Amino acid sequence: MGHALEPGRVTFDEKMEIRRTIEETNIPHTYISANCFATYVVPNLCQMRTLLPPKEKVHVYGNGNVKVISVDEDDVATYTIKCIDDPRALNKTMYLRLPENILTQNELIAKWEKLSGKVLEKIAIPSDEFLASMEGTGLANQVGVVHYYHIFYEGCLTNLDIGDDGEEEASLLYPEVQYIRMDECMRRYL
Repeated sequence: MGHALEPGRVTFDEKMEIRRTIEETNIPHTYISANCFATYVVPNLCQMRTLLPPKEKVHVYGNGNVKVISVDEDDVATYTIKCIDDPRALNKTMYLRLPENILTQNELIAKWEKLSGKVLEKIAIPSDEFLASMEGTGLANQVGVVHYYHIFYEGCLTNLDIGDDGEEEASLLYPEVQYIRMDECMRRYL
């Protein structure tokens, strides 16, 4: 995320600085790339400033067809614990790219509509309008808008290949884990 927009870039710059320090000092490590925590993006269908499901209308980022990865927080913990004493994870980045949890916003909305029996009005928000929404707001909101922009408009969670020497995909390394699918996560909010 070296290309991230300001002011959201500060988060990524700080993470990169910490990573460089860990690696330069040869501290044994495993980085966990958890992507989006499901609690923050699934029940609200990716809407900012709320954790509750929309009742009548939903804002769709761009065309809503960018793939996003959501992971239940309990699954993040499960995979993290599995990595602790696993030499295959030592000094690597573990990506949580659980295949059935790689969905577009439109797919997520469709799952919700099927489960809830409600059809929502979809309001598309073009990228320039979305970025303009942060003008005149506080720093926390601006950072959130930038992060959402990179996730839902640019596809930063899925636009990279995994498999280099220092990277592993958790569901391939630990196929026995029965992770939580997003429709199961949604049922909690019906």
